[in-house]
Amino acid sequence: MKRKLLVAAMVLLIPQAGLKTRLYAQGPAAANPLAGDVEKISAEINPQVVAWRRDFHKNPELGNRETRTSKIIADELKKLGMEVKTGVATTGVVGILRGGLPGPVVALRSDMDALPVAEQVDVPFKSTAKAQWNGQEVGVMHACGHDNHMAILLGTATALARMRDKLPGTVKFIFQPAEEGPPPGETGGAEQMVKENVLENPKVDAVFGLHVFPFPVGQIVYRPGALMASADSFVIKIKGKQTHGAIPWGGIDPIVTGSQIVMGLQTIISRSVNITEAPAVVTIGRFTGGNRSNIVPEEVELEGTIRAFDEDVRKDIQKRVHDIATHIAESAGATATITYTLGYPVTRNDSALTERMLPTLRRVAGAENVKLGALTGTAEDFSFFEQKVPGMFFFLGVTPKDQDPSKAAMNHSPLFFADEAALPIGVRVMTNLALDYLFGK
Repeated sequence: MKRKLLVAAMVLLIPQAGLKTRLYAQGPAAANPLAGDVEKISAEINPQVVAWRRDFHKNPELGNRETRTSKIIADELKKLGMEVKTGVATTGVVGILRGGLPGPVVALRSDMDALPVAEQVDVPFKSTAKAQWNGQEVGVMHACGHDNHMAILLGTATALARMRDKLPGTVKFIFQPAEEGPPPGETGGAEQMVKENVLENPKVDAVFGLHVFPFPVGQIVYRPGALMASADSFVIKIKGKQTHGAIPWGGIDPIVTGSQIVMGLQTIISRSVNITEAPAVVTIGRFTGGNRSNIVPEEVELEGTIRAFDEDVRKDIQKRVHDIATHIAESAGATATITYTLGYPVTRNDSALTERMLPTLRRVAGAENVKLGALTGTAEDFSFFEQKVPGMFFFLGVTPKDQDPSKAAMNHSPLFFADEAALPIGVRVMTNLALDYLFGK
């Protein structure tokens, strides 16, 4: 989840989705014929999964710089006898496992990049890595938990490779760079992987992904439809006329104009968006201008973010930001120019696919551990995959059982900690999702 895009979760629960979902909950779903093998193999390989996770955690790399990480992943996939492609979207790795029987194609995705965060968790495999970010030397840490994602997907790849001859279809393993965003001036992430046809040759029928989160360890949190927000940013430059602070009528004050624009923007959500259907957020996070108390400056800048759970609402908010800013500035005799940076789209799970796979989640994790989740204002570029093929993205809890989840450090914190007890659960869930989909369960 993108570092600068992390915001507080919007607690907006929805009722259980439809009769079919309620029927699923009445009894255990039939397992795929290889489910027993998954249990055995996942237990057998768990020490290796833990070792992978600790190695990735100790040696994190920033987006589009995951060279060591991607080499390890590519080497492991080659050992499993897969077709492996490297250098996808700069450092991405794709492994293709063709089953012994004909069938559909399912993709499983993990992100690989770390964050410019100096770790404060005291573990034997603590990261002490350094890197350059925005011209400064920074500490680097898997503060978002992508080390867990990679280890889980490698474990899943190992399990499925051992069942190759019995697989009715193909599994594509996507290890993606730069989910947190590529360095300035570079392309990357899921959007670039899609542009480089990662979902083609063979064409993917469905895609699955997970993200560790400070829910109780082993808990699965899902949601059909919109799960995570779109995330766009904007900069508003307001130009007035500089003058002496003691003679404000001699100029045009961009600070006052900017303040009026900030207040005007707050009316977008409170008066223009039907928040009962699609909540949204407009936040100004930076207001910069002036250099001393007795000078009205010529120009100020505002920088903000827009979060939405509906693409039409997302576009409407962008238009309203433009109209409010330019019209308020015009009324004051100033000018306002707006520059948008479009970020990730809404992470929207395919509702039919989610209902179909919900029994798998319940069977593997236990029905009591599978929860319908809330909308969250965080953003994920898994959304680019879901724009092309049906997808399902869910959260895996990693907060230790003896810790209050409400007091656990959030993703992107230097204190973020993931209980490794979640790793085998993640492997079993991802492996069974792939198998159930291939077998048509």
